[in-house]
Amino acid sequence: MRWAVPLALALGCATSPPRHPLDPHPRTVAQRRMQTRRFETTDEIQVLQASAALLVDHGFTIDTSEHRLGVLVASKDRKAIEAGQVILSIIVGALSKSDVPYDHHQKMRASIVIRPVGKKSMAVRATFQRIVWNNHGHISRREALNDPEIYTKFFARLAKALFLEAHEL
Repeated sequence: MRWAVPLALALGCATSPPRHPLDPHPRTVAQRRMQTRRFETTDEIQVLQASAALLVDHGFTIDTSEHRLGVLVASKDRKAIEAGQVILSIIVGALSKSDVPYDHHQKMRASIVIRPVGKKSMAVRATFQRIVWNNHGHISRREALNDPEIYTKFFARLAKALFLEAHEL
């Protein structure tokens, strides 16, 4: 057995540190790319106002807005009840003679961060998350929403809003 460790090392079973330990993971880079768009404007206030208006139009309430930092945080409450999950909860609960929880409500959160890029544009990064509570009042899930469609739609609507504001339409 004394030869097992040297053999494992010789066969490459040991892990070595990454070549560049501070480089971000490719998945992180892809997420940031999905969450960020560049807009040709220098008016940070206009971008924040358009972002806030867009979120409010979709049922969000502005929780925090700090224009000097280029930060906006909004949230909204929604139901999270899914019929299939409730039916499964009833069936499993009846068979096990226990109260099986199911998702009940959720809080959706949106965060917007704006920063200047060069002399003529702004980078806007949006992130969306949710917290889900079950029918017993316990958190059943906390998750980032990473569906590319959410970000594509948000940025398309923001681009349209910024265009309309820039042309005073």
